[in-house]
Amino acid sequence: MNWQSFTQFWHKRFLRVAKAIAMSLLVAIFVSINLFPLPARAQELIPHPDKPFTGKIGLTYKDSQPVKSQLKLPSTYGVKNPPNVLLVLLDDVGYGQTGTFGSPIPTPTLDKLAKNGLRYAQFHTTALCSPTRAALLTGRNHHSVGTGVITEAGTGFPGYSGEIPKSAGTVAQILQDYGYGTAWFGKEHNVPDWETSMAGPFEHWPRTQGFNYFYGFVGGDTDQFTPALVENTTRLEAPKINADGSPYHLTTDLADHAISYIEQLNAISPEKPFFVYLATGATHAPHQAPKEWIDKFKGQFDMGWDKYRQQTFERQKKLGVIPADAKLTPRPKELPAWDSLSPDEQKVYARMMEIFAGFTAHVDNEVGRVVDAIADLGKLDNTLVFYIAGDNGSSAEGGLEGLLNEMTFFNAIPESTEQKLAAIDTLGGPLHYNHFPAGWAWAMDTPFQWTKQVASHFGGTRNGMVISWPDRIKDKGGIRYQFGHVIDIAPTILEATGISAPIEINGIAQKPIEGTSLAYTFDDAKAPTHHTTQYFEMLGSQGIYHDGWMASALDSIPWDPSPKAADLLNMNWELYNINNDFTQAEDLAEQNPQKLQEMKDLFYAEAAKYNVLPLDDRKTERLNVENRPSLTEGRSTFSYPNHMRIPEGSAPDLKHKNHIITADVVIPNNGAEGVILTQGGRFSGYGLFIKDGKLVYHYNLAGVDRFNIVSDQTLPTGNVTLKAVYKTDADKPFAGGLVSLYANNRKIGEGRVEKTLPNRLTLDETFDVGFDTGTPISEDYETPFAFTGNLKKVSIHLK
Repeated sequence: MNWQSFTQFWHKRFLRVAKAIAMSLLVAIFVSINLFPLPARAQELIPHPDKPFTGKIGLTYKDSQPVKSQLKLPSTYGVKNPPNVLLVLLDDVGYGQTGTFGSPIPTPTLDKLAKNGLRYAQFHTTALCSPTRAALLTGRNHHSVGTGVITEAGTGFPGYSGEIPKSAGTVAQILQDYGYGTAWFGKEHNVPDWETSMAGPFEHWPRTQGFNYFYGFVGGDTDQFTPALVENTTRLEAPKINADGSPYHLTTDLADHAISYIEQLNAISPEKPFFVYLATGATHAPHQAPKEWIDKFKGQFDMGWDKYRQQTFERQKKLGVIPADAKLTPRPKELPAWDSLSPDEQKVYARMMEIFAGFTAHVDNEVGRVVDAIADLGKLDNTLVFYIAGDNGSSAEGGLEGLLNEMTFFNAIPESTEQKLAAIDTLGGPLHYNHFPAGWAWAMDTPFQWTKQVASHFGGTRNGMVISWPDRIKDKGGIRYQFGHVIDIAPTILEATGISAPIEINGIAQKPIEGTSLAYTFDDAKAPTHHTTQYFEMLGSQGIYHDGWMASALDSIPWDPSPKAADLLNMNWELYNINNDFTQAEDLAEQNPQKLQEMKDLFYAEAAKYNVLPLDDRKTERLNVENRPSLTEGRSTFSYPNHMRIPEGSAPDLKHKNHIITADVVIPNNGAEGVILTQGGRFSGYGLFIKDGKLVYHYNLAGVDRFNIVSDQTLPTGNVTLKAVYKTDADKPFAGGLVSLYANNRKIGEGRVEKTLPNRLTLDETFDVGFDTGTPISEDYETPFAFTGNLKKVSIHLK
């Protein structure tokens, strides 16, 4: 190389180096002013990007160096000694319903955890089921995640779509990607109604929301003795007995499965922490419990709801879960005094409360078995346990008189006291879908006003909670009065595990977490509240908390399914200073109108920020399936193969519509029997089946009345076309109709259905072809009553 070439070479190299330095400086400047952001770190992305290969690759393995794959554990991602997490969420439990928070109903598991952890006396939910559950798992407000109301009432607005958006990943998705074993047992009420069938899609089901395993039910409630079980995405029939040989009950089954999961995970991978979400169906209706648990409470509630409330209030003061100067709020004028009831009413209602108490005590016992199993493995000290007693306040949906069958509430069908009195000995068992009166719900929510559904007052939103983590929480048995909300749980879990919330999940940018970690309360009972502002809204009721003040506007009475429309922009607002008035007993609206206006303005600002608008207080109208996507929309003909199950959200809607059910069957020479088609079961619905050689159409009007149309002759054998032709009296709710039965186009029977269900046929059972799952539509047979001939297909034609 000559001198000229040498100098040119180094000149070019110098320019490249200078250019690189200049570019680096420029990038640094741009990054510092956020004009040119750096790529996200691996920890900020879920799933974690693949690591680059750091070994050596030669021509053969002899001159190459491999890099062994790593187990997917938190330690792989730099997380040290992460706690296990047990998240327990009971259903429809009031603040004054558990012994730990003042009730006479013993809850020793909650007591034990409280003595080993902390009780939270100002923890809040959203006032309703699906919304609380969506907020719990995502750490965002319920309207922010499309769940301003239950999924079956979605209306197509961003805050009310019924779909948790992909931009709001769950805490389970985060923990799963960091190597946690994740499992969900129990209630799943965040799958959109139109996505609950085997056709999917399954993107809103637990397996795609961060859970490796799911065992429970999909929907708002289910029969505790014959639940609509689902394992992952497969529908199952409930067994007849529990693992220990006792008569089957869902709560016990859920505990058994949770224990089995934890034990198996520990046996296979002891280093792998678990995140177990146990969301029981208890104590949501139907109020059903093992008889021996109900019998424990015989005669204990004869004093009635007024005295229960006073006695519970005094116990709460002694326990320190309400301040010494707290005031007991009075009974709403809409609720009757216990002493004003007739002896028969008192007898029935006291029995309903005994059942509810047994239901409550039983679920606490089953949660205790899970906690004991963790302790037996030596893992309880490093297990972060959240035991949340309720997703909202206790439910007043049983109305003023209580219910034998919750389906009557959803379909506005009255029940008589005489009917309830006749069933008093079997209430709480498999023959009833019962629910206690609103007066008891109000008592369970002691010391607050109102109940579930009411977001404006603490009776609907204040729930007792215990957090236990022996390795971390040293103030064992302490009580915390900092304001908290269900959206605070996810960020608490993340802080406890040392894991950051990702900015992307599956390539989708994530909304910021809207909750505030409660970890700051673990060490300091007097720490100032970090969660300083929180809006509340449900079914038109409105509320706003800010720096110790609460403004509240009640929209309607919770047990009225079709209230008179309110002026949502001009509500009757109340004002409370929560720092001095724990129970919302003294309305300061008239004394401080300026403060009230500030709070109302803040409510609308928060409502706009979190997708609460448009405000909507409709109840029954929002349940109309036409408001949401439907797999049956635009179709008038349906054809189904044998042994098929479909949830109501994906089945044809036959309510007060002309229709023809046609079944092509082969009946052998010795005859056949069994179900052709059913929708619903013991508590409401209809069915077409063959019994004693005759074709039967049965309509169950929520157990209040039944209409049975039977063919007047035995069915022929061989290839037979069976038909049930339904002609409605009118296309409107409750309309009756004429049912005509045919075999090979020959009329063989006729009869009337005098009244029909207007809103919903079932809460948990399915549309079944060729057999009957769950409970029977008629007590004339036992499930599954599968058809013993050859059922080729069943068709439905809407006329």
